[in-house]
Amino acid sequence: MVKKNMLRRVGKTAILVLLLLALAATLLFTCFRERIDHWEYPMKYQEYVTYYADKYSIDPLMLYSFIRTESNFNPKAESNAGARGLMQITEVTFDWIKSKIAPTEDLTFDSLYDPETNIRFGCYFVSYCLLRYQDDLATAAAAYHSGWGTVDELLAQPEYSADGKTLDHYPYPQMRQYVKKITESYQRYQEIYSAS
Repeated sequence: MVKKNMLRRVGKTAILVLLLLALAATLLFTCFRERIDHWEYPMKYQEYVTYYADKYSIDPLMLYSFIRTESNFNPKAESNAGARGLMQITEVTFDWIKSKIAPTEDLTFDSLYDPETNIRFGCYFVSYCLLRYQDDLATAAAAYHSGWGTVDELLAQPEYSADGKTLDHYPYPQMRQYVKKITESYQRYQEIYSAS
């Protein structure tokens, strides 16, 4: 009988210890999960992102999604196609944006390695894509990635767009993957930072 009572007490103690360990593990995971989320989805260059997002009426979290997807916040990033900086802007796009927002400024393509200049130009380009495609993030992201000409051609085809204004399907794997990265990243930024 004494042995049975002792076994019950040891069993209850073991269960209590396991419950306490599970609670401690949950608390630690919650604490570290937040840190991991902020590490995976950072908000670097906040001063520039906030300023230009406000100037061009874009959600800053959307802008972070583009920067994260394009360069993972590396201001010296350069693609195989020659796109540069945080938001991976090509020389042709740089020249076009410069003609719109900085025609008299002494900026060169190398200026895109400067985080502020790159965010300024990239933010303008994102805002232009959003305006052109009625604020549909997925279609705007497709245009940012593949160009308006490509997106406009797809919009004219009913198998890719039911309304001729937004894309429903993406025929190119690279475009599809890019749009998915942008939209999922934006969703995660909203989940992480809107709750903060």
